[in-house]
Amino acid sequence: MSKKLKVTAVAGSTSRPSRTLTLVEEIAERLGKHLPIELKLIELGELGPDLGASLNYDSIKPAVRKAIDDIESADVLIFATPVYRGSYTGLLKHLFDLVHYESLIDVPVLLAATGGSLRHSLVIEHQLRPMFSFFQSLTLPVGVYAIESEFTNYKISNEALDKRIDLAIERALPFLKHRELATPEAAEATAKLVASAS
Repeated sequence: MSKKLKVTAVAGSTSRPSRTLTLVEEIAERLGKHLPIELKLIELGELGPDLGASLNYDSIKPAVRKAIDDIESADVLIFATPVYRGSYTGLLKHLFDLVHYESLIDVPVLLAATGGSLRHSLVIEHQLRPMFSFFQSLTLPVGVYAIESEFTNYKISNEALDKRIDLAIERALPFLKHRELATPEAAEATAKLVASAS
């Protein structure tokens, strides 16, 4: 038996409803159909005023501190941003400026982004992967980029997007399954086996 993977999903939109939030929730839901997960959802819009007032480590507001803790303790991170001027949002970057630079080493990160058109479709490769390269994270093989016309009333309504999400999950699973955490009982039993064999 295994514990649930701690999945922290970050939706980098400051508005609600939000196509970025819809995409994040859909990715998390489909991941949960394959692996037992405990989901923590961070909506940037809810943190906005507190995040803007958290100018350094000494002034971090409680809600922002909780979000940072959820990010730093995640077994898996889902990171999604709307594209503004060819990149992720400034407020979202500020949040990750406050995340400890060693806290995400080897943590798998599934990247996603939403934009108005296909002209920004390479944002995942040119902007998001480099940011998480700094954190020495494991960015998962397939990211998900979605455009405005693939949603209807903030719901996914495009078969091609559905398939891209499924492909991203499929390609992510081999990197995630071994991260299912053993229960304390299982860990103790393994330790006893190791001790008896030595």
